[in-house]
Amino acid sequence: MTGPAPTVVAVEESGDGKFAQSLTSGPHHLVADEPEDVGGDNAGPGPYEYILMGLGACTSMTIRMYAERRKIPLERTRVILSHRKVHAKDCEDCESKEGKIDEIVREITLEGDLTGEQREKLLDIANRCPVHRTLTSDIQVRTRLSSDGGAG
Repeated sequence: MTGPAPTVVAVEESGDGKFAQSLTSGPHHLVADEPEDVGGDNAGPGPYEYILMGLGACTSMTIRMYAERRKIPLERTRVILSHRKVHAKDCEDCESKEGKIDEIVREITLEGDLTGEQREKLLDIANRCPVHRTLTSDIQVRTRLSSDGGAG
């Protein structure tokens, strides 16, 4: 039995700057870069910004889907996210207490005539979005060299 097809994107140097990258996902074309203070041209969001945007989009979409199904009068959702490296010893709810860990802070604004119970349920649902689950699960990144070109 086979599962769903994998999500595939292509990323390659654009040649437009030291770190600028061309990102392609089907018909969608984006740019990634590093900020000027680390040698980039700031031509697009950086890699961590894309992670945050993916999490924010998934959070908002998951909340919207749930609200629609349950007929919750949610008018609008806004998600603001930040990322930083923090010392593990300063993290009260982290398993690791050595070195640095990644901390993502996600602030969700829910607009609409919602009860306290509805707000709490939507907050709970936010933690169930697929990207949130991926980021908080065991992840295996398997890297291999392509047999396509490059020799010469």
